[in-house]
Amino acid sequence: MEEKEFLKEEVLKKLGKRIKEIRIAKGYSSYEYFAYEHNISRAQYGRYEKGEDLRFSTLAKVIHAFGMTMNEFFAEGFEENEI
Repeated sequence: MEEKEFLKEEVLKKLGKRIKEIRIAKGYSSYEYFAYEHNISRAQYGRYEKGEDLRFSTLAKVIHAFGMTMNEFFAEGFEENEI
């Protein structure tokens, strides 16, 4: 059971890292400005970038705000041997 929890933590860290990298690549130096502009709770969005858990529907909203498809979002940073 402990191993699954560790895996979850690792995946969430990678998810947060990917979200942050894309936000910066899209020209948003401030996560708060990005969240505000896309009607996402700033405090909650900040937690997502730190690797805290989030709902799938929220992740879909963030990916949409990036102007990306799910395939594009998961194309980097989530290789099978790394998860």
